[in-house]
Amino acid sequence: MSILSTLNNAIFKRTSTFALVVVGSVFFFERAFDVVADSIFDKINEGKLWKHIKHNYEK
Repeated sequence: MSILSTLNNAIFKRTSTFALVVVGSVFFFERAFDVVADSIFDKINEGKLWKHIKHNYEK
C-alpha cells in the first residue's frame, strides 16, 4: 500500500475528516508563522523596543 493510498483512505475519503485536518493545520501554521514573524521583528528592531530599553528608565 503506498503512502498516497493510505493518505486517501485516512484523510481525503470523508469530507468531515478532511475539513478537520484543514482546520487543525491552519491553527498550527498560524501559531508557527506568528512566532517566527515576532522573532524576526524583534531581531530587526533590537535595542529600539521598550522591552529592550526598559531597564534604562526604571528605578
